[in-house]
Amino acid sequence: MALKKFKPTTPGRRHMSVASFDEVTKTTPEKSLITTLQKRSGRNNTGKITVRHRGGGVKKRYRIIDFKSTDKLGIKGKVTSVEYDPYRTAYVMLLQYKDGEKRYQIAPAGITVGDEIWTAEKAKIKPGNRMMLRNIPIGYDVYNVELHIGKGGQMARSAGSKLKLVSLEGENAQVQMPSGEIRLVNKDCYASIGIVSNIKHNNIKIGKAGRKRLMGKRPQVRGKAMNPVDHPHGGGEGATSIGMKHPKTPWGMPALGFKTRKRHYTDKMIVKDRRRK
Repeated sequence: MALKKFKPTTPGRRHMSVASFDEVTKTTPEKSLITTLQKRSGRNNTGKITVRHRGGGVKKRYRIIDFKSTDKLGIKGKVTSVEYDPYRTAYVMLLQYKDGEKRYQIAPAGITVGDEIWTAEKAKIKPGNRMMLRNIPIGYDVYNVELHIGKGGQMARSAGSKLKLVSLEGENAQVQMPSGEIRLVNKDCYASIGIVSNIKHNNIKIGKAGRKRLMGKRPQVRGKAMNPVDHPHGGGEGATSIGMKHPKTPWGMPALGFKTRKRHYTDKMIVKDRRRK
């Protein structure tokens, strides 16, 4: 995948870059596999804003992605197209199974139209093939990894993501996260071989505010630019660094380093912390 840049004809174009979409082979989605998601603009069921800076954005259709595919064990799937998905950073591939059914799956890097994809307890080591962790050789990169048996892939689903299988001991496999954390996952969980497509997505420059609005992101105002009544960082004569006092959220909770993780019962599955204690 490459990035496309533009001539600096305007200030917004000067640093803007977009994906070249070289891997994309089809621009219209499969009608039987799309649906609409209701826009909520960051509001809950009572209409209160619970997530700020959301709203607007272009109209888009959600592609129904098969994160499990365990009901297609041993059935050959053929890649008929690689497509863009507006709801995710990775590309998706449309599979035509031998029984006639079509499904979307997250596309790995290097996949091409005509490739054959298999889901089985043990399959050929090839990008896109999905199998149990117990049958994957140590050292291989995997994506769309299950955390719980039968729940479907939950880890490594965004563009360029990958996990590394580092050990197979006992009932669990050890997988290394991009952060460096090593975590235990049951050997009977399924994972796909390879790296998620659209690897250079992180290098894309938005370029201008209007492009961000098309994504459904509204402007953010700095707390230090507000009045004291509106934000803990507000007020003061001239510019004031937030380092002069403890950083806080608009509601007074500590920010920037304040720990909010509550699911400590999963600590037993973490072999090595990402902070490398």
